[in-house]
Amino acid sequence: MTAPLSGIKVIEIGTLIAAPFAARLMADFGAEVIKIEAMGQGDPLRKWRKLHEGTSLWWYLQSRNKKSLALDLKSPEGLELVKQLLGDADVLIENLRPGGLEKLGLGWDVLHALNPKLTLVRISGYGQTGPYRDRPGFGAIGEAMGGIRYTTGSPDSPPARVGVSLGDSLASLHGVIGALMSLLRVKTGQGEGQVIDVSLAESVFNLMESLVPEYDMLGHVRERSGGALPGIAPSNTYLTADGAYVVIAGNSDPIYKRLMTAIGRVDLADAPEFAHNDGRAAQSGVLDAAITHWTSSLPIDQVLSALEAAQVPAGRIYSVADIVSDPHYQARDMLLDAQLPGGVSVKMPGIVPKLSDTPGGVNWQGPSLGQHTDDVLGSLGLTAADIQRLKASGVVQ
Repeated sequence: MTAPLSGIKVIEIGTLIAAPFAARLMADFGAEVIKIEAMGQGDPLRKWRKLHEGTSLWWYLQSRNKKSLALDLKSPEGLELVKQLLGDADVLIENLRPGGLEKLGLGWDVLHALNPKLTLVRISGYGQTGPYRDRPGFGAIGEAMGGIRYTTGSPDSPPARVGVSLGDSLASLHGVIGALMSLLRVKTGQGEGQVIDVSLAESVFNLMESLVPEYDMLGHVRERSGGALPGIAPSNTYLTADGAYVVIAGNSDPIYKRLMTAIGRVDLADAPEFAHNDGRAAQSGVLDAAITHWTSSLPIDQVLSALEAAQVPAGRIYSVADIVSDPHYQARDMLLDAQLPGGVSVKMPGIVPKLSDTPGGVNWQGPSLGQHTDDVLGSLGLTAADIQRLKASGVVQ
């Protein structure tokens, strides 16, 4: 079975999250991803979060299916090796500060002349242009500028963040989308490679629904609303009798009627002022109070059972322990058994999306630093003696 991105060669010059996650997604589906790492310590992600025998568990996930080439990009010989790799590559993904590639001698003019079919994905805090382009921008700052932090959390609390690097991951997804569109253009003979300019802030902003027209036309600023979905009712998080929380989304017209009937409030189900969302949103507090009165009288399992029987979308809020033990995750192959160095077994997240004919796969977990240096340089025609000389001179590791 041929993977959907088999034959696609991707070079990654990036660290930590945004560019590496984008490259990992492509590697999951068969692209040959060669990760250029700095000599010595490599990607700082190797030491982030929880470690196993000195290496981050996140690293093993983030860098699965990639080849590690440890190389001094600032040396003339190292730069020449990278240019050789890029000569027949399809995609270069980087998340240096704007101008970083140019300082290395790998600006778009150089790359495009070297390989007109190359697609360059550039992920940065604010994009390659504009007055903020030179500011440092991590995912947290992109989330703040993109608008999602302002709308996240309870109204009486400071703006909150989700517990993962959302801004970086959203930028990664946009980078992959752009890369695939550019690859389609090249592979179908419609044009040459191009630059995919991805901003962390804009990637977050792209998810912010109708905030701009609501403000521009109505002067409305969407505020933090806790577990509710502003302007759409009823859709909120509700406390149950055993101290758990359940998310209930009863916001379509027929689902709303089923929900109100299930909780014993036929009067609200049949009330004409609640027949459509605009009327329900205007009195969402009344509906939330009625739902809370019902959920708070029952344990969460009974709440979920009743709502499932009524065909009302509802669910518990999962911790990672809930995820790992959930039969649906297991049935969907979303928890894969991986082998770490030394034969230690650990569960890793599965692959998304699910392709019916050419699914993605995991061939190996994140490599050791420079693990594939010999293989990658050998593919360029270098002999074992050449590679040994480069190692001795400190160009590669």
